[in-house]
Amino acid sequence: MPTILGQNQYGKAENRVVRITRDGATHHIKDLNVSVALSGDMDEVHYSGSNAHVLPTDTTKNTVYAFAKKYGIESAEQFGIHLARHFVTSQEPIHRARIRVEEYAWERIEAAGAKAGDGAGEGGHSFVRKGQETRLTQIAYDGERWEVISGLKDLTVLNSTDSEFRGYVKDAYTTLEETRDRVLATSVSGRWRFNWTGDDRPMPDWEESYTQVRKHLLQAFAETYSLSLQQTMYEMGARIIDRRDEIDEVRFSLPNSHHFLVDLEPFGLSNDNEVYVAADRPYGLIEATVLRDGREPRIPADLTNL
Repeated sequence: MPTILGQNQYGKAENRVVRITRDGATHHIKDLNVSVALSGDMDEVHYSGSNAHVLPTDTTKNTVYAFAKKYGIESAEQFGIHLARHFVTSQEPIHRARIRVEEYAWERIEAAGAKAGDGAGEGGHSFVRKGQETRLTQIAYDGERWEVISGLKDLTVLNSTDSEFRGYVKDAYTTLEETRDRVLATSVSGRWRFNWTGDDRPMPDWEESYTQVRKHLLQAFAETYSLSLQQTMYEMGARIIDRRDEIDEVRFSLPNSHHFLVDLEPFGLSNDNEVYVAADRPYGLIEATVLRDGREPRIPADLTNL
């Protein structure tokens, strides 16, 4: 039976680039992990081994570092847009570029006894890595249309009350007891799709957008009296869509990080919702997409492939 070549791409994955901007005694840091995937007229390299249309992956790596110098890193999104545009417009065989970026955040260390303006205190050159979440973006460009999907992962949140779980289906295998007061905890993995798709429109303010989206999802988590993690998740997505006009679609994958009350009766102690065991597995996994009315979903259901 004859065979034909299906979807294919190539590039250099996980290029770690750190860009330090020196503004006198005050420095700024951007720490990215950039993966490049290119596709287009690549049949012959698969069929005959001809590299005539192949831009070496080592060249894509070099481009990442050169662009960090040439353009700086204003935001993960803007940096990815520079790269995607370059690869598609500079190489005729390349028809589509996908740039994935993880951004690792740093915050400044305030040195004890520092004097204002000496460069050693807040706003100087010493940083500590933030551990709250990893920022993400994926840029796709085919020479005409842009698709920008940003997000975050590993943002761990917890409500110590204002969460119930009751009224659910029970069968012969149900042992879980209903509760009117539980700990609700999860590690947020979320993506949101921008409705900016072409150079005929102004780009969003990528940095401000990320800050505001993060704020809204956290506020929705904190302010929702939760009858289910699904309800909380929908409120998080709906608040983002309602408050951010540049975003049309949000998808979340939320593990339900179970906290079970410890039985302290064998020790003659009562446990009035005070002592829990945090179980890392197995865990419930709740996933959903929230859309602006009239829009079609484009974020993959499986976020591990994004």
